[in-house]
Order: sequence, then C-alpha cells, then structure tokens
Amino acid sequence: MPDIEYLKKLALMGATNKTIKISSSEFQRYVGTSSKTAARKLKQLEEERLIERTIVPGGQLIKMTEKGIEILKNEYSEYRQIFSPENDAFELEGNVLTGLGEGQYYINIPGYRKQFEEQLHFVPFPGTLNVQLSEDSSEDRDRLGELPALHIHGFSDGERTYGGGKCYPVKIDGEEAVVVVPERTHYPNDLIEVIAPVKLRDALDLKDGDHVKIKIEKQGLEKQGMEGRK
Repeated sequence: MPDIEYLKKLALMGATNKTIKISSSEFQRYVGTSSKTAARKLKQLEEERLIERTIVPGGQLIKMTEKGIEILKNEYSEYRQIFSPENDAFELEGNVLTGLGEGQYYINIPGYRKQFEEQLHFVPFPGTLNVQLSEDSSEDRDRLGELPALHIHGFSDGERTYGGGKCYPVKIDGEEAVVVVPERTHYPNDLIEVIAPVKLRDALDLKDGDHVKIKIEKQGLEKQGMEGRK
C-alpha cells in the first residue's frame, strides 16, 4: 500500500483536525496489513513530518501536520481535475489598490528571490499588484487551495525567520503572472498580491480603482511544470 494510502486512512479516522489515539494493532486492522508494517509506516510518516506522533500508555497520539494535509489536498485536487474538468479554470475579480510596499521588500530578500527565479522561471518585477476582491471572488478565493501549488519554502537568515507561501499561475488581460499566498499574513481574505516579470500597472495601464479579472487555470500549472508535489 503506498504511503499516501496510510495517510488517507489516518485522515478518515479524524487526524486532520484533531489528535486521535490509536494503537498499532488497531491501525493494523484498519489498514489490513501486518502490525510490523503498520508500526513501520507510522514511524516513516512521522520521520517525513507528515504526522506528529506521541507514544502514550495504550497506544499513540497522532495528528497530521500541515505538510501531510497539503499532500492529501493535492491528491484531492488531482482527482477533481480528472472527474470534474469544468472546474479547471475560474476567475477572480476586483479593483487595483495601492499596497503597503511589503511586496517590494519581500521580493528583494535573497531567500525569496532565488526561489521565485528558480521555480517560476522568471525574474519578478520588484513589487506586487494588489487587488481587492469583490464579495463573490472573496468567497471563491478558497478554491485556490484545491489546485496544485508551487511552494515557496520558509527559511532563516540567522537573524529572523521568514514564512513560506504558495504560488498559482494566472493571466491578467493576457499577461502571465502569479498569485502569491503567504502562509502567514495579516492581510484580509479579500486582498491578494500578484507578481509578474513586468510591472503590471505599466504593462496594463492600470491605476487605483481599475477593475481587473484574474484567470486561474490548471493549464498554467502544467505549462510551468508544476503538476508534481514540489
């Protein structure tokens, strides 16, 4: 049984949103394998940081990590793309507004900039296009989480720790761009940041208050080779 199947079994037992208590023998019966294999797989999932595990009298406490949950979300999104192709593309819309200048600051941090260049295959313009989503699009924003994402990993420069994030290829009036969703952000849910190899305000002649449509499509992920679990 592939490792992801064991992860699915734990998720079905409720380990995605709470800590569950289970013995190796109980897990063995649930997955239909030997107790030795079940114990080995649980240890392997822990070593890969897909679950958090604590040995206690009578069994072990298990909860899936964000990394483990993300793997299952990617698996789920792939099945949706197979059986619900009409969900491959959708649009978010909203109005351009001036940001706080944080995008320019973070893009120029070497630890981020190197990952953007290596994984997005372009040098990002040192700034972001900030879009305040409409009410309907704010509700649709969560659909991004159902798509495969390119991951920007968190890191430390020795003085402070920087969080990671996810990137989703999009198009705005034909211009290739990427929506960046930080793991840790104080921004409200109706605000998104977009980066691109060009200054989008100039390329699209945009100013504050202008209405834009952001097209998110699976094909963009395929084009940039983002279909794997990176």
